[in-house]
Amino acid sequence: MKSIYHSASFLASASKLGNAPPDQGLEVAFAGRSNAGKSSAINLITQQKSLARVSKTPGRTQLLNFFQLDADRRLVDLPGYGYAEVPEAMRKTWGAMIENYLSQRQALRGVFLVMDIRRPLTDFDWRMIEWCAHYRLSLHIALTKADKLSRGAAFDTLHKVRRELAGWQGPDIGLQLFSALKRVGVEEAHAVLDRWFECGPGEDAATRP
Repeated sequence: MKSIYHSASFLASASKLGNAPPDQGLEVAFAGRSNAGKSSAINLITQQKSLARVSKTPGRTQLLNFFQLDADRRLVDLPGYGYAEVPEAMRKTWGAMIENYLSQRQALRGVFLVMDIRRPLTDFDWRMIEWCAHYRLSLHIALTKADKLSRGAAFDTLHKVRRELAGWQGPDIGLQLFSALKRVGVEEAHAVLDRWFECGPGEDAATRP
């Protein structure tokens, strides 16, 4: 289904769930700590340079941003979380927005969680993992900016994160290396998205093989 991602186009932004596009079809949400490379990951996966806004100033994604793939499938860019310079009241608002989306959106089939490979599994990341487990959402983690480490160090971090997740008392979590700069991990990401987008209405992607 690779070509479907390349046809992605901006659909709508919403400051709250009530303003989102109709809750129908299938969606995959991209989440992650501010400045973890979420926008760059979306742009590489869709082969578009500026579909998702890339900013050197963390905390710029403040809305639910919906990207249309076809009549029935969408990608959703969630607000980045955990950036200290964003006012506390705003961070709480974003947190509530994200949890409302995760708990109420019937079209949601899975969460693609990006983490900077140099700072994986922060407290905010664990909160997202816990939310996904609580709401029975499929979860796949991409350790982004893998090019910032040597190949050996990147795989060491991958194995370390896998060991930490092995002790997690929840659904299985996918894990991969990813680099937007070196174009690493794109095919693996596409395979995950393909699997989730093949789920029909009412199916639980977390229970699929």
